[in-house]
Amino acid sequence: MAVQSHFFSVGSVVSWAEPGVGAVATQSIPDVSFGPRGLDLMREGESAPAALQRLIADDPGESVRQVALVDRGGRVAVHTGRRCIKHAAHALGEQVSAQANMMERDTVPRAMIRAYADTRGEPLAERLLAAMDAAEAEGGDIRGRQSAAMIVVAGRATGSHGDDWPVDLRVDDHADPVRELRRLLGLRHAYTRASAGDDLAGAGDLEGALVEYEAAHHAQPDNHELAFWYGLALAGNGREEEAVRVMRAPFQANPGWVELLKRLPEAGLIPDNPELIGRLTGTFAASEPRDYPPR
Repeated sequence: MAVQSHFFSVGSVVSWAEPGVGAVATQSIPDVSFGPRGLDLMREGESAPAALQRLIADDPGESVRQVALVDRGGRVAVHTGRRCIKHAAHALGEQVSAQANMMERDTVPRAMIRAYADTRGEPLAERLLAAMDAAEAEGGDIRGRQSAAMIVVAGRATGSHGDDWPVDLRVDDHADPVRELRRLLGLRHAYTRASAGDDLAGAGDLEGALVEYEAAHHAQPDNHELAFWYGLALAGNGREEEAVRVMRAPFQANPGWVELLKRLPEAGLIPDNPELIGRLTGTFAASEPRDYPPR
């Protein structure tokens, strides 16, 4: 699910999803309870159309509601109340719904569906962003832009948060929220690679970890967090000179990174090797020989 609006923190209101269950978007003049209630119904076995009917059947405000559901089987259901502020409409595609209200033009939902269909084969998050871009190209929200959000969850729950919630991003207040969402998505992908590196390093596969850390750093070369751990992986694989170059930026930007490096041996994350730490941080160039003759 992806959403953009001229409304503060739209993701905290509109966007609801659960791995292995489905997704709900509740908007227009939203009944926020539609999110958890819709998920509850689908978790209990109701299809998206059946869950939607139950949500709006006893809702005295259904004429101003806009709500869409997708269940784990790919079934889609959507409702746009007759009194939603125009232009308000929705469009359906294969296992996808696009809906909007207060649009500049009524062509927005169809444009979103076309963009989603045209990016078949791309990662789901990229297809959702393509739909958001298409909405903006058609004029988007008549009020302008303020916030955006994206959630991608697994079709089957695994119990692993990283696998079950590969994307969970919010831009609460920004001049260009979809652009910022795209930036955050790129950062999220890089951190996912770094997390994979952590897992491999913990399992003793330092070469495999280096591949992941390197990919993360190259994707976000100005990120000091990713540079630090990439440099550490380089040092762990015997590539000390490269490590010094990579880690120079975080060390110069914030001396806290130097102090963090010095604390890692006590946590058991790197060997207790003061000479190596000194060379990486530049605090001294070389160690004294251990077996030197007395003066």
